[in-house]
Order: sequence, then structure tokens, then C-alpha cells
Amino acid sequence: MPPTEPGAAPAQPSGPAAEAADAPDLQQQLAAAQEEVARLKDEYLRALAETENLRRRAARERQETSQYAITGFARDLLSVADNLNRALGAVAVDARRADPALDALMSGVEMTEKELLTIFDRHGVKPIPAVGQLFDPHVHEALFEMPDPSVPQGTVLQEMQPGYSIHGRTLRPARVGLARGGPKPGVAAAQTDAGKADAEAPSMIAEDDGVIEYPRARAPTESPPTRAPPAPGSTRTPEHGDRRGGFISRPRLLSVTSPYSPDH
Repeated sequence: MPPTEPGAAPAQPSGPAAEAADAPDLQQQLAAAQEEVARLKDEYLRALAETENLRRRAARERQETSQYAITGFARDLLSVADNLNRALGAVAVDARRADPALDALMSGVEMTEKELLTIFDRHGVKPIPAVGQLFDPHVHEALFEMPDPSVPQGTVLQEMQPGYSIHGRTLRPARVGLARGGPKPGVAAAQTDAGKADAEAPSMIAEDDGVIEYPRARAPTESPPTRAPPAPGSTRTPEHGDRRGGFISRPRLLSVTSPYSPDH
């Protein structure tokens, strides 16, 4: 190595030593660049997701605007449908038969109502089912209650004013009268399911020494057996077939000789 002249700058290392000295700086720059790439990628993905959500929201709002743009107009036309229905119900059938001119007029009213309901259906305006349905506060408006223990409590018995929906959204609730005094809906459904399960249960068939026992329906002319009533104070359970006791009658088991028995 040549001697260094006085006042000259020290010589910079070269070769492998210089590369080793620059390695930490390169690693730091690489790490910083990778962090920057990760940050930019995250921002890009966030912006892309936000743009996609905005596009979907705009498409949904555009579809809803197209579907429900006539909501106010359709609601105003419901009174026209109500008046046509009242006009048809105000004229008796006998009066129409007795007066041909009146019958022709009412036929025109029927055609007008039918055409209006067809237009309603074409634009997604449909009547809401009411009579026989359980009360739903989203689509029904209760006006009164009537005692009727034969149906579940809250069943719609009478429709005072029909309700309509537009593309699944309630346009006007149906004004109805409800049943009162019957079983609760959950209890009635459970009893119905239990009755169906018992009625659909498979019959039991046993085979022993060539004799098959199977249930057989009683002939129509055969009178049912007479059973004595339980004594007073008895803890005897109700007989089969007594619906009040919650039991369901089951067929009797009759012994019939099988054609495959050893005796044949």
C-alpha cells in the first residue's frame, strides 16, 4: 500500500469491505420500501372496496327508486279500488237479474275493477292475505275482536278493508277483526302436529307361530262396543277414542291365520 501524502484525504475502502459497510444501509432502504409498498397496497384495497360498496349501494338505490317511485300514486289509487268494490257489493244479484240495464252497468264496473287489479299486479301491487291468517302487526291493523274458541287466538276472522303491498313492502295494512277465546297459536300448532304424527304412525304387526296380528278397520255395520262409565271417584283414565281426554282411538288387533302357517 503506497504511503499517504500529507494533507491528502484518507483513501476509501474498496472491494468486499466497502460492500459489507453498505449492506446495513441497503437493508434499511429495502425495509422502508417494503413498508411503503404494504401501505400503498392497503390503501389501494381499501379504496377499491369502498368504490365497490358505493357502486352496489348506488345500484340498489336506483333499483329501489324504480320499484317504489309509484308508491304515492298507487296509494292514492287504492281508494278507487275500494269504491269499485263497494259499488259491486251494494247491488244485489236479484236486482241485476231483474234489470238488464243495471246488470250491464255493473258488468262494466266489474271489468273496470278487474283491469285496475291487473294493472296493480303488473306494477308489483298485490293484496295482502287476511282472513284465516294469524295477526301480523306488519301487514294487519286490528279494529275489533270477536269470541270464537274454534280457531287460535289472533286469527283474522273478518276483513273490513283490504290491504296491499308493493314489491313486498306494506303499502296499506289490512283492517281486520280478530278471534278471541281460542287456544294460543303455539299451543294449537303443537296439538295439530301431535295429531298428525299420531295419525301417521305405522301400525304394529307381530308374527308368532304362523299367526299374524294386524289392525283391521271395523265394518261400517258393526256397532262400537259399549263401555261402562267409570265409578265415581275412580282414577281410571279416559277410554281410547275420548277426545276430551286427549287420546286418539287406535284400531284393535285381530288374530288372523296366516296362509303361510304350518297348518296350511
